[in-house]
Amino acid sequence: MAKTNDAIKIIDNLTSSDPELEAMVAEASINAEVAQLIYEARTSSGLTQKQLAELVGTKQPVIARLEDADYEGHSLSMLQKIAHALNQRVVIHLTPLEHEQSA
Repeated sequence: MAKTNDAIKIIDNLTSSDPELEAMVAEASINAEVAQLIYEARTSSGLTQKQLAELVGTKQPVIARLEDADYEGHSLSMLQKIAHALNQRVVIHLTPLEHEQSA
């Protein structure tokens, strides 16, 4: 196997033989991506966590949790509320899994 410095390829190589570990890494990646999307949408709108919470009808700690990459409780309904408050919409895509074939 060729050596690589690409962190994603290294993680893929480590997890590809363990479906449970691979699923955990995939879920963590999605949680981190959702948290980052919420953070970027809020900050690009010039809002504090408290201001966004007020627009959504919740409390600041809820927004803080949603922006935490380790948080696992993201819900589509909350994402839709946040998107609406920021004059955006949620778009979800399903794409085929692509596994690199070992040579």
